[in-house]
Amino acid sequence: MSALLRSILTPAALVRLAVGWSAVLAMALAAPLLTPPVPALLLIALLAAIIAVILGCAFGVVGEAEHLARRLGDPYGSLVLTLSIVTIEVILISAVMLGPGVHTTIARDSVLAVSMIILNLVVGLCLLVGGLRHGGMRHNRTGTSAYLAMIVVLASLAFALPAVIGVDGSYTPAQEIPIVLLTVGVYTFFLFRQMGAQAGDFREVDPRVTSGTAELTRATQLAGATQLAGAGERTSMTAELTGAADPSPAQGIREVLAEHRGEVLLRLGLLVTTVLPIVLLSQHMAALLDDGLGRLSAPTALSGVLIAMIVFLPESITSVRAALSGEIQRVNNLCHGGLVSTVGVTIPSVLVIGLLTGQQVVLAESPVNLLLLGVTAGLSVTTFSARRVTAMHGAAHLVLFAVYGLALFS
Repeated sequence: MSALLRSILTPAALVRLAVGWSAVLAMALAAPLLTPPVPALLLIALLAAIIAVILGCAFGVVGEAEHLARRLGDPYGSLVLTLSIVTIEVILISAVMLGPGVHTTIARDSVLAVSMIILNLVVGLCLLVGGLRHGGMRHNRTGTSAYLAMIVVLASLAFALPAVIGVDGSYTPAQEIPIVLLTVGVYTFFLFRQMGAQAGDFREVDPRVTSGTAELTRATQLAGATQLAGAGERTSMTAELTGAADPSPAQGIREVLAEHRGEVLLRLGLLVTTVLPIVLLSQHMAALLDDGLGRLSAPTALSGVLIAMIVFLPESITSVRAALSGEIQRVNNLCHGGLVSTVGVTIPSVLVIGLLTGQQVVLAESPVNLLLLGVTAGLSVTTFSARRVTAMHGAAHLVLFAVYGLALFS
């Protein structure tokens, strides 16, 4: 076995694969014995075991995506990571929708829960721990503004507009098609710009750059006064001092792919092989979850919250680690980029599933949740309009998440 293969197929990766596929086989063999109602203790044990296996595989997926992220660099690496997470979420939501019972609000509940978890809990925690360790952290405001603009538009299409123009909180079939096309279109354009001409807007700000304009002025004067440097060298110096992006990021990614094609393909293969047990186990989880929550008479939104927590836990840990390292733009790419991908991919997917299966997909949110989402959007814009984000911003976001938790059980 080559050194590259050994570095990818680590003992931990092999154990995850073995556990995941063994669980798939075990559930397939036991399926005839699990016809509802399942005894309470057995239901709890099975649900806990399936969630544990799904989380273990999800951490494996995120681990491989992180390796790819480091190899490819931002924003490409963060995009691989966020799309991996969104794929898992779409799988789990689709499993619930196509499983037993009626789940007209599962997509709405899951995506809203992801929105509140990302924008308030994870972002708030990252700003708090990062701010306490590093003080004010400077982010790339152009890229963050693009994320927030997309979030405002996509969230409005998902949660607010169906309450106004829809029927019983759902888009009509005639409305769903243009909404799907608009959502997919603007998200595709966003990805095209993020990976192309505007890739530099989503990279870390050069830590050597200070917030004052005096330093930038002095750097410009220095570049102008250096007679030995040619015009090209002066441009390079100014770009380095101002944290400007590489003018040809696309060439960089092509070179990386050409040089490390074998590693990238192997890691993608392992990522897909680790995702498949999640796909196959999600149907069993959906059926058991529906049975368990029905017995508890729990809020219907709790199922969506649980899916959101399962899906975003690995990426939340990655985001907190990035904040502790002072990589605030990576936090933005993971959190805000993850939410843009979640809404931009999940909502069109469930609308298409609804059209194909004839299921009603209720997206319109309650007035309380719309208020909290609006306040969250306003707070996010206020927080990231600042040149530097601090621990105080994080505390405000955490308080808002606590209010969301209170409203959920009210």
